[in-house]
Amino acid sequence: MSDLPRKAVTRTAKLAALPLGFAGRATWGLGKRIGGRSAELVAREVQQRTADQLFKTLGELKGGAMKLGQALSVFESALPEEVAGPYRAALTKLQEAAPPLPAHTVHGVLAERIGEDWREYFLEFEDKPSAAASIGQVHRGVWHDGREVAVKVQYPGAGEALLSDLTQLSRFARLLGPLIPGMDIKPLIKEMRDRVSEELDYELEAQAQRVHATEFADDPDVVIPGVVHQSDQVLVTEWMDGIPLADVIADGTAEQRDRAGQLLARFLFSGPARTGLLHADPHPGNFRLLPEEEGASAGAWRLGVLDFGTVDRLPGGLPGTIGESLRMTLEGNAAAVYGLLREEGFVKESIELEPDEVLDYLLPIIEPAQVEEFTFSRGWLRDQAARIADPRSPAHQLGRQLNIPPSYLLIHRVTLSTIGVLCQLGAAVRLRDELEAWLPGFVAETEEPEPVAEGGA
Repeated sequence: MSDLPRKAVTRTAKLAALPLGFAGRATWGLGKRIGGRSAELVAREVQQRTADQLFKTLGELKGGAMKLGQALSVFESALPEEVAGPYRAALTKLQEAAPPLPAHTVHGVLAERIGEDWREYFLEFEDKPSAAASIGQVHRGVWHDGREVAVKVQYPGAGEALLSDLTQLSRFARLLGPLIPGMDIKPLIKEMRDRVSEELDYELEAQAQRVHATEFADDPDVVIPGVVHQSDQVLVTEWMDGIPLADVIADGTAEQRDRAGQLLARFLFSGPARTGLLHADPHPGNFRLLPEEEGASAGAWRLGVLDFGTVDRLPGGLPGTIGESLRMTLEGNAAAVYGLLREEGFVKESIELEPDEVLDYLLPIIEPAQVEEFTFSRGWLRDQAARIADPRSPAHQLGRQLNIPPSYLLIHRVTLSTIGVLCQLGAAVRLRDELEAWLPGFVAETEEPEPVAEGGA
């Protein structure tokens, strides 16, 4: 591969072939069934071929195509188990690697962005990338002061590729719907388009990472690599070893899974409260499980967090409405929950719903917050997805009438994505502890006692 495939006509042709492939496989499947094969076997084979073509294309194109694949990857737990296998295999391939840019292209970017003398900044620089992402790839090196570093180099033409892909993907988003039951993929693609400029701006990413690194500098549980150098299209940060979260998902111990899940939930809710920023790209490739520090108790694994290219700016932390509505739902206060949802725009003025039915819709989703410890699982997520996706179910009918206000869209996606990763981990998590500690509004404010007058009882 000589460069990022970025000519619009080339990328459009590759993506346009996807819906044609879907249609062809449906016809092929019909022929097989007429030929006597069972519907179940044929459906499974069609699913596998679809998964292979879809994620092979998304991975090759990088850009917005690969980014959508990564976003969908955390939801594979919602797929029925009989079809999840092919997707899981294809998605794992997508997360692990994409065809790398050749060394001469990388050297050209470094010379243009850091300077012709860029090699003087490094004692060592590995030409073979250690990781590939949607808009850039990461190389390992040693900075001139001896620190091990990760050098993220943005693909030439990444901006064009992102916009081109996402425009094309949005045109047949409905065909991708069956991939993840109960999920409308078109708003996800639109949100990605809206954030293209931020994703490409390494200065903004460096600022967000510095804020997090400063705030979590002495944290015993969460580790954020420091920023070493930043220029247009190049970001150098401290190197982070550790076990990739994808490896913990694949074959981690129960202790590692539970610890990773607990810390992932803690970071989700504590990050906005402590930094005013929400890390908004929670797929497994952005996390590491690090050994405990010397002197720490056995099993005190830490969570390493990477990639701050997509963040939501929340100066006051997560909105108090989320915590309040969650608390009132747990209390069974249907009228209060419904009133708050209407006030915030989750129920539009033109819609009238039955408060008790809204409560019935929400309670199964927030089951993890109802108990001291909840074990997330693929089965639980599949049940939730099936309940909401089944057109015959009351949950589906009610869910179609709810609305997510724009200011909550990214928070909603990040929360769902994190839950998807927790279910992949199969982690037992004390979620309620994290909600009580970090989510505004979840713990009811107690009234201050009136001061006792002097001489009074």
